[in-house]
Amino acid sequence: MPSSAILLSLFLLLPLSIPAFAGEGRVEEASAQPMGLGWRIEVSVRHEDTGWEHFIDYWIVETQTGQEIGRRKLLHPHIHEQPFTRSLSSLNVPDGLRKVYIRLHCKRDGLSKTRYMVKLRN
Repeated sequence: MPSSAILLSLFLLLPLSIPAFAGEGRVEEASAQPMGLGWRIEVSVRHEDTGWEHFIDYWIVETQTGQEIGRRKLLHPHIHEQPFTRSLSSLNVPDGLRKVYIRLHCKRDGLSKTRYMVKLRN
């Protein structure tokens, strides 16, 4: 009997753990192309946008050390457009960098802990 009680309590607690992951979006794909003197970064995002209070409102491009070098603002929720793709053009990347990282920002939940690495190839 004790083991069935443990299983039942785990089963009942499982839904409480799911919302902790619902807010953080996911970069499905990202790429970088040289463009003039800078770079064009294209990012495909998936997130459970629910409206103006809970959506990915921007994504950032950062170095390995976490220095932000670019930001792409997103002006509205993408409730019925998932995943969606947006780009950032004319990004100046410091000399010598061979990769950058993308992080998403949710208006409700803040900056994601997860980073998506993008290799820079000339």
